[in-house]
Order: sequence, then C-alpha cells, then structure tokens
Amino acid sequence: MNKLRQWFLRFMEGRYGTDKLNIALLVAALVLCVLPTLLSFFVWIPLVNTCLALLSYVLTAVAIFRCFSRNTYRRYEENRKYLRFCERLKDRQHRYYDCPKCRQTVRVPRGKGKISISCPKCGEKFIRKT
Repeated sequence: MNKLRQWFLRFMEGRYGTDKLNIALLVAALVLCVLPTLLSFFVWIPLVNTCLALLSYVLTAVAIFRCFSRNTYRRYEENRKYLRFCERLKDRQHRYYDCPKCRQTVRVPRGKGKISISCPKCGEKFIRKT
C-alpha cells in the first residue's frame, strides 16, 4: 500500500490538484446526472435526458482535466475568476462596472441613481445608473 501511495504522490507532483471551481464543477455534474432520473418520474423526454447526461460527462471531464493539469498558473487564474464571480453574486450592496478606457473594475454603491464614476486607475469619468 505504501508503494501505491508513493507512486500517486510522485504522479501528482507539479499538478494542480483540486480547488473550489473543481468542486463546483463536480457538484454541477452530479446534479445534472441525477436530474434526468428525477425528471423521468414526471415526463420522459429522451433528448433532454441525453443532453443532460452528456453535459454532466463533459463537466466531469473538465474537472478531471483541471485536477491533473500541469499548467498551474492558468488553473489558478480560472479559480480566481470563479471566486471573484461568486463574491460579486453575494455582494448585494454594490454594482461593478468596467472603465471604458482601461477596463479597470470599479465598485460603486447601489441605489444612488445616475452617478458620475471616476476610474481610480486612469481618471476617466463615465456616467452609469446604479
């Protein structure tokens, strides 16, 4: 058993492993795998069931690919973007806009009506409704 463990540790050396995005992909794949079974109790649509099952296989394959990838920087960036997206979904008190000149993300409070936003990076001023 120790040899198998050592082999696996050597195999995973330099590989990315798992993160929050991988877990989300696997949970989504599991839901899409179970969903056709639950839907079949009410309505049987073979094409929809097949598409959902195929999508669950694709999500699982992507999660496995990300786990064994040696391009750790790229996988880290993907996970960082996913976590930033999740944070934006949770933040109900602010709106996020991109500066039209430099593409810097600017956070402004919600519910203030039409306001003039000044980019902290380049100083560009633009008007948006919050």
